[in-house]
Amino acid sequence: MLLQQSWVFPHWAWQSLGKSFLLFGFLMLQTADLEARRGHQFVWKTGHWGRCVGDCGSGGVRSRAVWCTHAEGWTTYHANCDHKDKPESQRRCFKVCDWHLELFEWEVSGWDRCGLVPSAGAEVAAGDCVTAQHGLQHRSVRCLQKLNRTIVANEICEYFTPQPPAEQACLVPCPRDCVVSEFSSWSPCGAGCTKSLQHRTRAVIAPPLYGGAPCPNLTESRACGTVPCPLGEEEHTYSLRVGAWGECRLPHPKDVDLAGRTMPDLGSDSGERSTSGLQGQKPHQRPREVEIGYQTRQVRCVRSDGKNAALSLCVQDPVPLTFRSCVIAEDCETTEWSSWSPCSQTCGWGHLSPGFRSRRRGVRSVAVGAGKPCPELEEREACSAGGKELLQPCPRFAWRTSEWKACQVSLLLDQQDPRHHTHVGLCGGGVQIREVYCAQITVEFGMHRLKEDWEEHRILKVPRPVDGKLCLGPAPSTSQLCNVPCPSQCVVSAWAVWGPCLPENCQDPHGRRGFRMRHRQVIVDPVGTLTGCPHLIESIPCEDPLCYEWILSEGICVTHHGKCGPGNRLVKAICKNKKGEEVAHHLCSELPRPEVVACEIPCATDCVISDWSPWSPCSHSCSSKNAEGSQSRRRSILALPAEGGKACPPDRALQEHRACNDHPCVHFFWEASPWGSCSGDAMGTGLNATMSWSGEAACGVGVQTRKVLCMKGSSGQVTPKRCPESIRPETARPCLLPCKKDCIVTPFSEWTHCPTTCQPGNATAVKQSRYRIIVQDAANGGQACPDTLYEERDCEDIPICPVYRWRTHRWAHCVLVPDSVRQGVPGQNEACGQGLQSRAVTCVSEQEEAADAGECMRWAGTMPSVVQECHVPCKDDCTFTPWSKFTACSFDCESTRSRRRSLTGRSRKRDKCQNTEVYPQVETEPCPCEVFTSQPHGNWSDCIIGGGTSEGQLGTRSHRDAKECGEGVRLRAIACYDKTGRLVEPSRCSSSGYIEESCTVPCPFDCELSDWSSWSPCSSSCGPGVKVRSKWLKEKPYNGGRPCPKLDLRNQVHEAVPCYSECHQYSWVVEPWSPCKINSERNSLHCGEGIQTRKVRCVSAAEEHGGETVPSALCSQAEIPDAMQKCSLYCPSECAVSDWGQWSKCPQVCDPNIMQTRTRQVLRSSVSTKPCPEESQMKPCILNQNCFQYQYNLTGWSGCQLGANATCGHGERRRLLSCQRSDGATVSTQLCQRLRLEQPLETSSQCVVGCAVDCRLSPWSAWSQCSQTCGAGGQMVRVRSVVLQAAGEGRACPQQLSQHRSCPVKPCYSWLLGPWSPCTIQGGQCGEGLQVRSLTCVVHDASVSATSKPVENALCGELPLKESVLQLPCSVPCPGDCHLTEWSEWSSCELTCINGRSFETTGHQSRSRVFIVQSPENQESCSGQAMQTRPCSGGKCYDYLWKTSLWRDNIRTVWCQRSDGINVTGGCALRTKPAQVRHCSPPCSKPFSYCTQRGVCGCERGYTEIMRSNGFLDYCMKVPGLEDKKADVKTIAGKNKPVNSKMHDIFKGWSIQPFNPDGKLKVWVYGVSAGGFLIIVCLIFTSYLMCKKTKQHQSTPPQQKPLTLAYDGDIDM
Repeated sequence: MLLQQSWVFPHWAWQSLGKSFLLFGFLMLQTADLEARRGHQFVWKTGHWGRCVGDCGSGGVRSRAVWCTHAEGWTTYHANCDHKDKPESQRRCFKVCDWHLELFEWEVSGWDRCGLVPSAGAEVAAGDCVTAQHGLQHRSVRCLQKLNRTIVANEICEYFTPQPPAEQACLVPCPRDCVVSEFSSWSPCGAGCTKSLQHRTRAVIAPPLYGGAPCPNLTESRACGTVPCPLGEEEHTYSLRVGAWGECRLPHPKDVDLAGRTMPDLGSDSGERSTSGLQGQKPHQRPREVEIGYQTRQVRCVRSDGKNAALSLCVQDPVPLTFRSCVIAEDCETTEWSSWSPCSQTCGWGHLSPGFRSRRRGVRSVAVGAGKPCPELEEREACSAGGKELLQPCPRFAWRTSEWKACQVSLLLDQQDPRHHTHVGLCGGGVQIREVYCAQITVEFGMHRLKEDWEEHRILKVPRPVDGKLCLGPAPSTSQLCNVPCPSQCVVSAWAVWGPCLPENCQDPHGRRGFRMRHRQVIVDPVGTLTGCPHLIESIPCEDPLCYEWILSEGICVTHHGKCGPGNRLVKAICKNKKGEEVAHHLCSELPRPEVVACEIPCATDCVISDWSPWSPCSHSCSSKNAEGSQSRRRSILALPAEGGKACPPDRALQEHRACNDHPCVHFFWEASPWGSCSGDAMGTGLNATMSWSGEAACGVGVQTRKVLCMKGSSGQVTPKRCPESIRPETARPCLLPCKKDCIVTPFSEWTHCPTTCQPGNATAVKQSRYRIIVQDAANGGQACPDTLYEERDCEDIPICPVYRWRTHRWAHCVLVPDSVRQGVPGQNEACGQGLQSRAVTCVSEQEEAADAGECMRWAGTMPSVVQECHVPCKDDCTFTPWSKFTACSFDCESTRSRRRSLTGRSRKRDKCQNTEVYPQVETEPCPCEVFTSQPHGNWSDCIIGGGTSEGQLGTRSHRDAKECGEGVRLRAIACYDKTGRLVEPSRCSSSGYIEESCTVPCPFDCELSDWSSWSPCSSSCGPGVKVRSKWLKEKPYNGGRPCPKLDLRNQVHEAVPCYSECHQYSWVVEPWSPCKINSERNSLHCGEGIQTRKVRCVSAAEEHGGETVPSALCSQAEIPDAMQKCSLYCPSECAVSDWGQWSKCPQVCDPNIMQTRTRQVLRSSVSTKPCPEESQMKPCILNQNCFQYQYNLTGWSGCQLGANATCGHGERRRLLSCQRSDGATVSTQLCQRLRLEQPLETSSQCVVGCAVDCRLSPWSAWSQCSQTCGAGGQMVRVRSVVLQAAGEGRACPQQLSQHRSCPVKPCYSWLLGPWSPCTIQGGQCGEGLQVRSLTCVVHDASVSATSKPVENALCGELPLKESVLQLPCSVPCPGDCHLTEWSEWSSCELTCINGRSFETTGHQSRSRVFIVQSPENQESCSGQAMQTRPCSGGKCYDYLWKTSLWRDNIRTVWCQRSDGINVTGGCALRTKPAQVRHCSPPCSKPFSYCTQRGVCGCERGYTEIMRSNGFLDYCMKVPGLEDKKADVKTIAGKNKPVNSKMHDIFKGWSIQPFNPDGKLKVWVYGVSAGGFLIIVCLIFTSYLMCKKTKQHQSTPPQQKPLTLAYDGDIDM
């Protein structure tokens, strides 16, 4: 508007310049405002980024759409938006391709600990937690490049797999406090008046978790209530404390001299050993010297308060030893580690476990004394290819198969009848087999080979077989059902009629010689037969052959003069060839062509003769010397002549004869031999160049030849000129040369492994073998298969185990404690007593050379002891000679054996040494007895066919044709025991270790049927029928044999097949009618009606019996022609007509509106006016009367028909085609063929008769090793597998594919550790002592209830290293000592659970120990406790519940109990703890009130409660009437003395209180009232009845007073 004003008033604007400037400024502001508003109205919008496109890798580009939009949402031009703010529409990206899958992967770390999720900024208080709290746990997720493990964009990995989640919800269980058991009972107090403490302890059951409260004190102590000591008796007791043995030390050299005993040369004071005399020897050849020293210990006397006292206060006899000999400890010394072995994994399996490598070290010297034992001598660690070196992929394996072998029918026939011999021409269903083997799949990476080359290489390369265990999954089947086609003979039709005489070539006829031929067709082609079809064409030489002939058709007879008499008949001639086809006239020009034929029409008085009948069939099919063929025709007199008319011809003129089939009875035909094999030659080479084959894979074109001969009937070969050359079969034809198939064999497998571990020197030679498999057999002249498929050789370079042994040297002298140490002890001045002696033990090889001790430890077992205890007798000791050997035993089990020793030296004179009870000089023991008893053990084995224990030895296999049923043995293992009941080797009782018993596995018997009977005749003589054959039952099936087919009531099975009988194989043949015979007696004119007859006979239509008369019964009686009919012989001057012609044909579809007609001609007019008979007749076409329709009819399919030698497999089923008339009659198929009806296509089809295949099993494997090396319960098993599954009605596979038998019970020898003894102190009451246990070699049978019996230690072998610790140091606390208890037993494994479900996979179990204080003086300084927790598996979820006792005086006990019944402290939630003391709320503050057991206020005895409406006590009111002895309704004892509240509470429940605490009447009040009312009513009614019965007469009853109930006004009523 402002603009318009500035233009409308320009003069005014120019007059005021200042106003113009103002106006301009205003316009600029308006423009800026519009620009600013436009900037806010238009904004850039972007779409989503598209996919990365372009080249693979970092050269990709992704795009998105960018457009400008108005604030209201509509799109506008880009110019309206600010281009400085325009977003980018493209950016670079990493284009991921499919092959990147091998380069990138997600790296996912493990989940971190579950952390609590803060709720609205505040953490959840522990008291508010019920079961668990919600939390989150995180992990890192990165996309990595596999090669160098660098991080790349996540979207690269997302291309292949979605990104794994980086966080997940989790649960944090509520804090769980420490749970401890109940306190044990208090320890006993000491006797006497000594001040002491008694204590009790408890153990940790569950540790505190998730911030729970720590464990409480695990021990409590209290002072014993002792009486003060009387005068003269001490308050303390004294105990002898024995200290621990000190370190073993070598004596000082001067002590050695003083002792007067020799010890090993220790060299100088510095301890260096002398090396003189050992120069140049290997260090390991010198054995380590065992040094014997001494050790001491302290013995003190301690008071019951823990203070030391004088030793004299603890004197006892004998005084404990304070010194003893010992062995200077030497640690085991090992060699340096060997270098690491190569990594066991030389190929990559993706992310599977890595390989391992190992290293070893030897032993320089073994540990001596208390030295450190030898550490592990072998070390293993995981390994993989170092650096960035890529491992080759590990080989993969798959099943491979050879080609199928030829189909063998005999394998199936063997199942049905194993005794059958080789049959020729077997066909039908069979079995074919193939080899199945495991082979390595070669997968090569990094190859730059072309794909075509690789495919060719893959096809030609056959992988080598490997161990089948390497292939996963089931192996392919090694056999399958197959079919051998059954040969079928050629089937041909009957011969057709002989054809006309023809020259060999109508285009070039030579001479006057030709051939007549007849043909037949192939109905069924031959299959699998060398002999093909018989000849299909036969020929006969003939004279004057004609290729063409005139076919004449005569017209009507035209008389020369008038209506009768002689005349001419016009002839129309057509030239046709022998096929009936019309051809050009010039081809018949050489033949005479008649144009006019003479004829005659009888006049009224002439004789009338019929036309000639057709020529009769030829009497013979050929002419011979004895028989010639002839045929005849006739005509008859129809009307007699009148006077003056033309007379009738004589009888001989009424019949004509001619010769026929005048050719000789000799047939000629070409006979061809079978085609020869296909061979390549020069002719075949030419064919190769000229012929093209339709893509068949053939290896060139060859030629097949055969011989072709001209044969004369059955006489043999004749000259080829006698047979038509035009139909001569070919003698050569091209053929496809079959490709040569070379034998394909796998490479030899790898040699089986030779033993890698060393073998004993006397071990038998070990062989290794390899094999190969024929994959494809040679065929068509290909390279033959090799003869050698299995090779064997001796293993070479088998390491022989080295032989090392320990060599022990003589024991050294006995070493005692030095005299300087002994002399300080009273009573120990004499150098005698217990000591130690040592010997050298060295390792030597088989060659007696010194070796490392480690070799003997590895190959010779445990090192013999190098130190033993010895005894130096004192002056007063008895000394003896060593024990002698035991005396010999006799053979009976009752004898004994003994050994002796004798006194030596001064001992022989001492009286105490003569006491044989204390010092026996003879030892006697029973002789070992060799008497053994056996006991059966375990169950009987399965029935084993084919031998007992001898067959079952490991490594022997069952024969392939092993019996599956019949007589066998079953075995039962035995356990053998000696006289003392100890288990011994089973061979002591039985050579096999078994009891054998015969058994029988019943054999299956198949259903057995007879052979097929012969076929019955066809049930129909015309058209389709059925022929039947049958079998009958000979033997029923038993024991799982093949079942029988469905049998009829006579135990027979039938097979019916359709058959077809040609309808006109027997037909009626009629001879011409005889002349019409007139009865001359009745008719003097010999004219008029008469009778004529003819002969009718049944003849065979078969070729070999053609024309022979057969019995009339063979022809259809319904179609028998008439043998006699009426006839008429027209009299002179009568009208004469011809015989009736044939009825015209009805249409193919019968219609009654269409008429069928027949006609006859007037041959002679009548003289009189009498009309001629009718010349035509008509009748309607009525279905099934004179009109018939025809159709093809198919029978049902027959059963599957097999070849003659087949029992199953591929066969053929047929259905027969017949022609059926509309009235149901079956007629010749030629009628349907003439009507050219549509013929059904399929009259035969392929079918399959299922083969009855018995299950085929592999041979039994060898018996496996026993599942246990010793003891009872061991099992041996052998297995077999299904090679071919059963099919059809075959015998099913047995369920038992494995057999078990128990192993003989071999004795188990094991070391049995006894229990640790209590801590024993040698010579004192407390202090340091020893715990010992025994190690015994025992024999047992490894069963759960086995009893172990001790045997010789040698039977158990080496001592177990880990369990060889037989003594441990221990301590017995002295009275007053502060000591630490032993660890408690590990608690049961407990899982952390939420709502009864496990929160963790592993549980926890704990144990604890505490300090025990025994003296009040040490109570403050002796405190502390320890706890250990370890993870465990197989734990349970436990619940902790509060348990309460019954209330007693408003007090009850409350404790926590675990769900397994253990009472604990901790574990139960404190917020749910029930009250231990019961308080009434509100408190009972009313006078005479108190809190009752029910938790409500009640009144004391003698007072009754007055309740408020809300149920609370209002006040207690004294029960009135107690002073004046009035009975109180409410209380039973109204006058009783007041009792205390407790008695009142006990009996208060028994008092009658009709009101509830809420003031309402109790239910029982209503019940008592109702019951009382009913009792009163019953009493009244009973009284009424009784009174009524006793009265004799009715009288007015006396007035009764009404019943009144007294009420004393008590409020409780």
